[in-house]
Amino acid sequence: MPVYENTKLILEEIGCATLVCVTKTIEPERINEAIRAGAIIIGENRVQEYEDKRDDILPCETHLIGHLQTNKIKKAVDLFDVIQSIDSLKVIRNIDRRARDIDKVQKVYLQVNIGNEPQKYGFGPDELKNAITEIRSLRNVRVEGLMCIPPFVPPEQTRYYFRKMKALFDEMKQENGDNIDIRTLSMGMSGDYRIAIEEGATMVRVGSAIFGKREY
Repeated sequence: MPVYENTKLILEEIGCATLVCVTKTIEPERINEAIRAGAIIIGENRVQEYEDKRDDILPCETHLIGHLQTNKIKKAVDLFDVIQSIDSLKVIRNIDRRARDIDKVQKVYLQVNIGNEPQKYGFGPDELKNAITEIRSLRNVRVEGLMCIPPFVPPEQTRYYFRKMKALFDEMKQENGDNIDIRTLSMGMSGDYRIAIEEGATMVRVGSAIFGKREY
């Protein structure tokens, strides 16, 4: 799979949106091809996988985009520039404590369960404002964005959820102040990133369109 060429094409296509290369199961050599092509952010789903390969990856910004287990919080704060998958107040409080221990202000995004799906992690859309009120008291985290994964539906049907997410993003930006600085809307993946951008995404998370189908 021509990783370098794919990365170039997607960077051109998405214009002003920011690309996160999703590197789950991808070996460092191919990740480095994407970075050489101009990708500046990689997104990993698992803390341990990134730790195992990080020494072989070229310098870049690193985002955790997968579910963060409580026992991995310490390591995640040590390793990642941004944690996109903040799905509960318990998790963000633990992150704040760890960040304080190492004198860091951890950048985070709040994960929104935009379809209110019982099996998915994240804040419900109606829980977000109260969560932000609680988070204001934390000194070692900074909320810089919102992230969502819409329900698993055909790509065109994701438009409804992306539109809802954009409205929520615009509403939550009114809450900015103190450690709340919401300016990134992370939504859209390989199958629907074009629709996500049409509906207001400022960041897309693309893996298979760059690296090809994953082999597990």
